[in-house]
Amino acid sequence: MTKIPVGILGATGMVGQHFIKFLDGHPLFELAWLGASERSAGKKYTDAAKWHLGGRAPESAARLTVEDAKPGNAPQILFSAMDASVATEIEQAFAKAGHTVVSNSRNHRMDADVPLLVPEINADHLNILPLQKQLRGWKGQIVTNPNCSTIVLTMGLAPLAQFGITRIVATTLQAVSGAGYPGVPSMDILGNVIPYIGNEEEKMQEETQKIMGSFAVDRIAPLTARVSAHCNRVAVVDGHTVTISVEFSAKPTEADIRNAFDTFSAVPQQLNLPSAPKQPVQYMVEADRPQPRKDAERDRGMAAFVGRLRPCPVFDWKFVALGHNTIRGAAGAAVLNAELMQAQGLLD
Repeated sequence: MTKIPVGILGATGMVGQHFIKFLDGHPLFELAWLGASERSAGKKYTDAAKWHLGGRAPESAARLTVEDAKPGNAPQILFSAMDASVATEIEQAFAKAGHTVVSNSRNHRMDADVPLLVPEINADHLNILPLQKQLRGWKGQIVTNPNCSTIVLTMGLAPLAQFGITRIVATTLQAVSGAGYPGVPSMDILGNVIPYIGNEEEKMQEETQKIMGSFAVDRIAPLTARVSAHCNRVAVVDGHTVTISVEFSAKPTEADIRNAFDTFSAVPQQLNLPSAPKQPVQYMVEADRPQPRKDAERDRGMAAFVGRLRPCPVFDWKFVALGHNTIRGAAGAAVLNAELMQAQGLLD
């Protein structure tokens, strides 16, 4: 099968590099274009970017010349790793010009006509795209994936939505790779916990309600559950851990919840999408798991791991969730979104 050419906006940054690594050898998509700032444009990728990930930059990217992040000769499908300071105008310019922008940037996540997509949870939210084109007069479209901590929380909650979630309290232990490069200064994070990440708590609360909300005719109605988040940066390289307490309108037993975790499957698994883990949420029975160093990279970093299910004396139940923040929480999430769109004929 002929592969679909794709490009990356913001290709020289950390998330851009994760896109390059994740797309290398992809069965559906072929990296054909890299876009970045004017200071990088015109240079070979290896001259424009210092590679921060393991090994060397894949040949698929190393041979390419970086271009200015403007519509022109870019392929129709673009993954965006643009910095929030410039993403709004750049992504909209490409969508207006007819491109599909599958974005990791936060700028359009909470727009009423833009899907904030986690394919295992809200694949039907893609039905808002015709309205997006109509309202904005775009030939193209923008689809986003959530914040890296939000995706761990919502993946952990997804199997339990059937029990009627009413209140959620979540506390994060977030890896330093989520802060990009150079990220958090070593003297601030080593041997320390930083109990503040700018705007992170607000994003988790709002994004969770949108992702777990319902699509109805021409709008996405948010989840009515109340969500409270506490966000912390910790001295872990990769993998966000979230401790979750949750209250339900129905009162599931421990066996009900374990069965929900163990049997959870969704649209990506039904469609056998290339990047979809066979078991998207995996319960770990060990008392001290999941752990970032041992579990975050399993299943190519695309699964969520949960454990330590126990009664909560304030709400109903509490447990721990873990996910790879730069793969399932960033590049891998966007690629999976594009795979779903391709399977549903939305990339034609």
